[in-house]
Amino acid sequence: MATRSAHWKSLAPFPPAGTPTFAQQQSLEKLPVPRLDATFDKLKKSLRPLAWSDEEYNSTIKKVDEFGNGLASELQKRLEARRNEEGRDHWLEEWWDDAAYLSYRDSVVVNVSYYYGFTPHPEHLPQGQVNRAAALTRSALLFRQNYKQGLMEPDMVKEGPLCMDTWRWMFDCCRIPGLDSKDFSVSYASEDPQGTGGSVIVLRKGRIWKINAGTNGSLLSTAQLKQQFQYIIDHTSQNYPDIGVFTAWNRDEWANAYAELISDSHNEEISREIHRSAFIVCLDSGKPEDIIDFSRALWHGGVHGEELGNRWCDKPCQFIVFENGKAGIMGEHSIMDGTPVVRLTDNVVESLHDPNFDHGAASSTLPPPTPLDWNVSDKTQKAIGVAKEYTDDLVNSQTMGYVLTDYGKDAIKAFGVSPDSWTQMIIQLAFWRLNGGDKKKRLGGTYEAATTRRFLKGRTECVRIVTSEPDAFCMGMDDKSLTDDERKKRLQTAAKLHIQHAKEAGKGQGVDRHLMGLRKSLKDGEELPALYSDPLFQRSSKWVLSTSAIWSKHFPSYGWGEVVPDGFGVAYMTGYPDRLQFTITSRKEMPNARFCEELTRAANDMRALFVEQKSRL
Repeated sequence: MATRSAHWKSLAPFPPAGTPTFAQQQSLEKLPVPRLDATFDKLKKSLRPLAWSDEEYNSTIKKVDEFGNGLASELQKRLEARRNEEGRDHWLEEWWDDAAYLSYRDSVVVNVSYYYGFTPHPEHLPQGQVNRAAALTRSALLFRQNYKQGLMEPDMVKEGPLCMDTWRWMFDCCRIPGLDSKDFSVSYASEDPQGTGGSVIVLRKGRIWKINAGTNGSLLSTAQLKQQFQYIIDHTSQNYPDIGVFTAWNRDEWANAYAELISDSHNEEISREIHRSAFIVCLDSGKPEDIIDFSRALWHGGVHGEELGNRWCDKPCQFIVFENGKAGIMGEHSIMDGTPVVRLTDNVVESLHDPNFDHGAASSTLPPPTPLDWNVSDKTQKAIGVAKEYTDDLVNSQTMGYVLTDYGKDAIKAFGVSPDSWTQMIIQLAFWRLNGGDKKKRLGGTYEAATTRRFLKGRTECVRIVTSEPDAFCMGMDDKSLTDDERKKRLQTAAKLHIQHAKEAGKGQGVDRHLMGLRKSLKDGEELPALYSDPLFQRSSKWVLSTSAIWSKHFPSYGWGEVVPDGFGVAYMTGYPDRLQFTITSRKEMPNARFCEELTRAANDMRALFVEQKSRL
């Protein structure tokens, strides 16, 4: 039933202890609790450029100081005691799971889920939807097997290994809508501990199919999987009830529909088969060509959401393959961030380029895949109609832009600037110009994700991009009284400060998670400190620019939705030697196209500072 137990996360197993994947897991440190003075100092610096007047700024600073000199000390002691509790791995884990994701009740589509669109299928392999679906599935199953047997090396950065805890929630599991407005996930990973079997669920025209992933102790070959996928296409000529659209609905509405759906024991078993499957493959009927249509098909089922009935958005990994052979993945974000899925999908796609990739044995006769057809009550059928109206409105509210610059990391590094810092300054300058330098709009709260996975069960921290230094840089770019050298110095100063803040966030020394922890440490009956309801403070954590970067040469399409109605989602890549890649999402009423134009202009103007300087030397 749709009610979670207190220990639901402990039910997802780890690979065998002592295997390479988890060999260094227990040596990881716990996430620290930052010092109060450090957090409040950073907070004050991030508030200054967002203040609409000196009076507003001074009023907020007074509240910061009152909190810092008062109740914050007691809350800090409680937070440190929580961190040091026996058996507690991470002081933030439960709070973050619920506040950021599992208690969030709007649709996960647009608002939470993310997507990666893949480069074309390798030319040396057979082309087309069935061939690509079979090859991707074979590659993903081999990756899963390697992980489950603990043979993967842990994720690494130059400072050392990263926590692998959230990998438990990549395969053989699923999110469940909770009737008490708290979702959770279930795991069936223990049923196939070696990754030699299990199942894959395939959706085609809304119909659910089950493919057994192994036979006689071996995973199905690419040829055998092709046979299975072809059977599904040949035997799914009509459209089936769009049960999958429920997973893109408001979470409370979905919870009620789910309770009705699984009140039928046959439907409950179908639901369980979806949950326990390794992952999902969606065989879509669409043929997206340009980058926007391709991206929107992955992000929310097409320009009009026409394929949302062919999704199960609660599944951590949904591989989506279109009729023209294009493919990508949609990720569920609640208890696993996007970076593990980057490694999964980058490996899955890259492996297929190897002429020696293990496609397995030649095709042999297998039992056909099993159709799993729902019993659809009148109440469920009516609910489908309501859910489709909801998702239609949601999808039709969205627009998207895509920008490629004509230079990339090679040029930026030659300028002596970090590519990530450079790109963040492009975003700030573009947004500043978009709003015409209006003091009340020119800059906005900007979130950049920094991983804290160097700590046990770490996930993310926010890098607060906006401080006085980026503000001075943006103003200086259009100040005719400044020289190019002065503008360049402002850019360099802002970029260096960004690097410092990003490094601190990665070390668990950010602002926002700490302030959340202090607030969560309040006891019943204790008054909320005035700082938390202060307009300037709230403005500083309203993420009108939600930004993040990943890297894979195989993802020409990548993004997610804006996180506030009057904001932008800004997904970017800095890893290409010759270009920067931006995907900009927003509601239709936002000036998305103009923002894209300003991104291009900002990128060109910043480069000119350095190119012209070099030409004069």
